[in-house]
Amino acid sequence: MNYYDDQIFEKQDFSQTILPKGNYENCIFRLCNFAEADLKQINFTGCTFEECNLSMSKLIETQLNEIEFNHCKMLGLEFAHCNPFLFKVSFNRCVLNMSSFYQVKLRKTQFKNTDLHDVDFSEADLQEACFDNCDLKGAIFDFTKLQKVDFRTAFNFIINPENNQMAKARFSKEGLAGLLGKYDLKIE
Repeated sequence: MNYYDDQIFEKQDFSQTILPKGNYENCIFRLCNFAEADLKQINFTGCTFEECNLSMSKLIETQLNEIEFNHCKMLGLEFAHCNPFLFKVSFNRCVLNMSSFYQVKLRKTQFKNTDLHDVDFSEADLQEACFDNCDLKGAIFDFTKLQKVDFRTAFNFIINPENNQMAKARFSKEGLAGLLGKYDLKIE
């Protein structure tokens, strides 16, 4: 298996040229196109993706350990297919619309300034995660562990407290409407 350490990959199109299978440690991927790329069984550790397009990439048994995504387009990703061992990611200024974290352990994950439209968080473990200035329009929270999650600056979310574990989750006063949506109330 190939091993890549501390390398910078810039402006490469991995939707056309296949990223070699292997272990990528402390690498930076900048302005790369991974749209619909097959990332099956590739191990990423301590890597950063900057301004990359990873939309519809295949993440089957892909290892994402201590990975930062900055300014990335990531539409329709199935994170549930990733290798769960040491899975740890963070997102800053990304577009993650229509992606799925079904049953994924995301404890303490940082989502900052990120669009999460129609993202599926069903049965995920988001304990102590933070959604800082994130748009959660249409996001699905169903039987999700939301204990101590910080939603204070998140917006456009609708969460049913009866279907989710929410002890000590944090909300702003403005965000309370998102918890009462199922009751069809007018909050002024």
